[in-house]
Amino acid sequence: MCSSSSSSSPCACSCCSLTSVILLLLLLPSSAVGTACCPLSQGGIHEEAKAIVILILAVADAIEVSRSSDGHCNYKHISTPRPHSVTITEFGAVGDGVTLNTVAFQNAVFYVRSFADKGGAQLYVPQGRWLTGSFNLTSHLTLFLEQDAIIIGSQDSSQWPIIESLPSYGQGLDLPGARHRSLINGYNLTDVVITGDNGTIDGQGLIWWEWFDSHSLNYSRPHLLELVNSNDIVVSNLTFLNSPAWSIHPVYCRNVEIQNITIHASSDSPYTNGIVPDSCSNLCIEDCSIDVGHDAIALKSGWDNYGISYGTPSTYIHISKVHLQTPLGSALAFGSEMSGGISFIYVEHLHIDNSLTGINFKTTRGRGGFIKDIVVSNVEMENVQEAFRFTGHCGGHPNDEYDPDALPKIKQVTLKNIVGTNISTAGFFSGIENDPFTAICLSNIALSITSDPSNSWSCSNVSGYSESVFPDPCSDLNSNSSFSCFSLDSTAAAEA
Repeated sequence: MCSSSSSSSPCACSCCSLTSVILLLLLLPSSAVGTACCPLSQGGIHEEAKAIVILILAVADAIEVSRSSDGHCNYKHISTPRPHSVTITEFGAVGDGVTLNTVAFQNAVFYVRSFADKGGAQLYVPQGRWLTGSFNLTSHLTLFLEQDAIIIGSQDSSQWPIIESLPSYGQGLDLPGARHRSLINGYNLTDVVITGDNGTIDGQGLIWWEWFDSHSLNYSRPHLLELVNSNDIVVSNLTFLNSPAWSIHPVYCRNVEIQNITIHASSDSPYTNGIVPDSCSNLCIEDCSIDVGHDAIALKSGWDNYGISYGTPSTYIHISKVHLQTPLGSALAFGSEMSGGISFIYVEHLHIDNSLTGINFKTTRGRGGFIKDIVVSNVEMENVQEAFRFTGHCGGHPNDEYDPDALPKIKQVTLKNIVGTNISTAGFFSGIENDPFTAICLSNIALSITSDPSNSWSCSNVSGYSESVFPDPCSDLNSNSSFSCFSLDSTAAAEA
């Protein structure tokens, strides 16, 4: 990290760069810093690094303290074993990766329905490669994938039925009009568990990505898992691969737990979001690892006048202990389709690396709605081009019927206890003229910037407060010395 020296002393290096200091501080406990790098009193660290040393130690201490707390979602859905169980092979399914098992899955779910008033049933999928088209779930069902069990989505588009667009969107993800149904689907369900011993759901999305890129789609692409207007849902202990579009999309749902999930799609796959809570309440995401082509976690609530009319926010959501990366998207995104509103979101213990944007709040004129009462805390970033982005100029419209005077409100957002290394730029904050973003709080943030730190922030039509932030943010974010940062804990985020 420093140039070579003949002396064996750790402080004999001829230079201690800012990046070196930060890397050492991240790797070593604070008690070892004095012997691990040039002490401040010996002049080995330049003035810029002195400030960052003090700040980063404070941030590291804050992160360590909160790591000692429970950190778990507080409203876990407790599922008991089902009194009945059937295996997919009992319905003629063959796990050879070639036989199409759509009818077998449909018949199995239909049979499980008969146990709804008897405590429900489990549909067991053993080891094998189970090719299928889209199928619906039913209430009081546990879908269990054994280790090395892989549900594979058919590459025949006719196996993915055409359904209407969601009422809060007015069209599909990619095109006006209808859309393909997700691989695993559910409407108006209750008490559904989708879990396993790290089994896999693979959408074989490459063909869909090629159709999207070549403008060959007739209808919008499907997701891997979509549950609509459902409650008491658990998705856990599974791997989701290569979704045609989004991997997990709960929409208009309540009481949802997503835990110990791995999601992967190629970094160049178009708009392949990971987990997308959409007009949902009482939802928890924890212990997940997501690496996709667009936004890893994206909170949404409808699009323009459709979302305003549907009027269902995403609210009381807790996200904890997740590892996110997306070279072409945002690790954590709010919007841009947020017309029903997003509020009371608590995010903690986030690790972000190799991403275009770390944390992104995005909207535009015509959206209406709000993003407010948000806390993001205890974040580690590395190799991120832009740490923070707040923009009122992102996203298109489903049609020309939107109201340009429907202005979104972004306010009461707190970002705190954040450490970043190898960050290209710190933050871009651009509100809407005559509709500024307000009460934005930055606290205990230390970023190692690869560009000129003095030019690392850009702000317009935004106001708020900052404390213990390096590099120093825009004056717009120091505009109110009496400002009190919005606070929220995981318990409050979990309780409607």
